[in-house]
Amino acid sequence: MSNEARGTWSGNLGLVLAATGSAIGLGNLWKFPYITWENNGGAFVLVYLGCIVLVGLPIMMAELLIGRRSQLSAVGALREAAGPAFRFVGLWGVLAGFILLSYYTVIAGWSLFYFWKALGWTVSGFDTAGSGLFGEQVANAPLQLILSLVFSAATIGVVYFGVSRGIERVAKVFLPVLFGILLLLLISALGMSGSGEALTHIFQPRFNELDGAGVLEALGHSFFTLSLGMGAMITYGSYIGRKQSIVKAGGAIVALDTIIALVATVIMFSVIFSVVGLRDEVGASAVGMLFISLPELFYTEVPFGTVLAPLFYVLVALAALTSTISLLEVVTAYLIDERKLSRHKAAVGSGVAIFVFTIFAALSFSPAGGFLASMNIWGEGKDGWFSTMDHFVSNWMLPTGGFAVAVAAGWIMTRKATFEQLVDGTEPRWFSFEAWRVCIRYIAPTAVLAIIIAVILGTDFS
Repeated sequence: MSNEARGTWSGNLGLVLAATGSAIGLGNLWKFPYITWENNGGAFVLVYLGCIVLVGLPIMMAELLIGRRSQLSAVGALREAAGPAFRFVGLWGVLAGFILLSYYTVIAGWSLFYFWKALGWTVSGFDTAGSGLFGEQVANAPLQLILSLVFSAATIGVVYFGVSRGIERVAKVFLPVLFGILLLLLISALGMSGSGEALTHIFQPRFNELDGAGVLEALGHSFFTLSLGMGAMITYGSYIGRKQSIVKAGGAIVALDTIIALVATVIMFSVIFSVVGLRDEVGASAVGMLFISLPELFYTEVPFGTVLAPLFYVLVALAALTSTISLLEVVTAYLIDERKLSRHKAAVGSGVAIFVFTIFAALSFSPAGGFLASMNIWGEGKDGWFSTMDHFVSNWMLPTGGFAVAVAAGWIMTRKATFEQLVDGTEPRWFSFEAWRVCIRYIAPTAVLAIIIAVILGTDFS
């Protein structure tokens, strides 16, 4: 297949922005603040940062180098890096991307709905009678399908135009906008009465308030937040030029992803500590905070909230879109490399196929969904197609894929092969190849194995 069909990044900036967009998703904007709250901040955040450095960053670099070394998608890259058997690990990652995108698109569609509603509230005033709005909209099957279709079409449209003219171009526009909106929200949040207490709660370690379950949660999120284990970073790595630095790119991606998660947490906590009675409501649901509590708070409590509310849901939509783009690219790149399809056919064909399963996910919230809404495989709280797929991908597919990548880079690829990809004279001073090798051979696989064992014993990371 021609290089034109595959494409390359124009430079490190394009890679960093696109890969950061992949990593930055709804997990940064709602899940990390939620689990930080659940684990009392402070010590949890410190442990999380340590896990990012020792687990997330080494696997990130491993995926990028595996992709760059072969210039192939996840299946071909792992096959060349670790042998024929590892092509199945690549296929596992492609399947994970396929399934994850099918239900993630539904959540992404919610951001479009709330953006539209926020525009109306900004013009006409907030409707305090709309507390049941979220439940009504997710149960509205036609609405869910329309929102998902719009988001799917946008995702396919970007991937259709390729790496430099599609994914990179969109990332270079959307990521700065995302950063700008987040900065405005941060400035507003820091002006609230509870911001000082929020900062103390987030950044002052209190190890007596952190238990083993919290440490495991920090470890799990440090892995899940970076789009690892599903072939996305291997695929993006395959578009890296030989003169671009994997270490600098990997470090920048991880740093930006972590900063944005922390900024989102500061924003959320500032609101929580400023509004009387809100602390008791937060633990109910991460989704509830984002789509139920926040809309009213923007119009009643947050400084300049009437302006910031629509911008916030633009932020959520942009974060979701940059993630869905990377998920579709995993499947598209596989079809280009392994099935020899043109990019246009691969993007449209895979996008349409995935949308069929998006329909299943969208209907799983509605009484019209029938079996899709009631199926129960994993037990209590995992009812419906949406929850079933989320549980399977988050708890089984991503950790096993990440563990296999760590084994491939740390134990099967030769020291020389990984050294040549990471140490080429462009690496920054802070990077130590020997430290990376210790992490990828011992610390990272042990940590991800701990996640898998925890899942087997009943922990749920979805």
